Amino acid sequence: MLKALPLLEVTCKFGDDNCPFPAPGAEIFFFPPIASFTGPDGSAWEFNKPVLLAGIAALIVIIFFMAAFARPKLVPRGMQNLGEVVYFFFKNHFARDIIGQGGDKYIPLLMSLFSFIWIMNLFSIVPGVQFPVTSRFAFPLILSLIVYFTFIGVGIKSQGVGAYFKGVAFPDVQPRAILIILTPLEILSTFIIRPATLAIRLFANMFAGHLLLVIFSVSTWYLLNLTNFVGAVSVVGYVGSIASFMMTGILTAFEMFIQLLQAYIFTLLTAMFIAEAQSAHH
Repeated sequence: MLKALPLLEVTCKFGDDNCPFPAPGAEIFFFPPIASFTGPDGSAWEFNKPVLLAGIAALIVIIFFMAAFARPKLVPRGMQNLGEVVYFFFKNHFARDIIGQGGDKYIPLLMSLFSFIWIMNLFSIVPGVQFPVTSRFAFPLILSLIVYFTFIGVGIKSQGVGAYFKGVAFPDVQPRAILIILTPLEILSTFIIRPATLAIRLFANMFAGHLLLVIFSVSTWYLLNLTNFVGAVSVVGYVGSIASFMMTGILTAFEMFIQLLQAYIFTLLTAMFIAEAQSAHH
């Protein structure tokens, strides 16, 4: 995580123009390719750390649910016991309470989305990994597009093409004259704002959280070495380093909560969009 950050020379004097605080920026979200490929059409493809971590996260989800439900027993034990707890949570709180009738068939989608997003977020605090995959916008964008086409497909299947799009564009409101304003807002909200905010919310939270963790981690190192830079004992450096270290711990704990919360919110909104698409739009 810190390899791309510039190191300060021992001869550097704190306060000099040549001894600035090495504040991390957007460069910490970009990695050199592990492997590069050239497509038949000449296009360049790269396999990098975020892609590798996304693959590992998907593999973890697949292995967990296969281990839990590959050979189910009447009396659950071990992984099956944990898997059933997860299953019934999504069945009761998402499929039944939010989606309602016919919601059980969406349990695999909701469980997979939540688990995949949570693990990709969780990588931010895993030693040696320390990078949330969802802080790269392409990943939340693809997930939001999956949700987007899912709830549109559900709406068309449940209501028919004409009825679904008519229900979105022309909701049953009184007085009808308000549709002059309401129709473009409904179309914009359903087909543009929903997928955009779904992706941006997840991306922005993981991006900001990772950046804060790196800033305070680098501050801990920088202030601890302040004594070497100025050539004398620095009380300010030691105190600042301890404070930065404590903030890193506090933010790590807070980031764990945000990682879980963002995965939950993404899944919750997915269930709400599907539920609304199944019924007439009001």
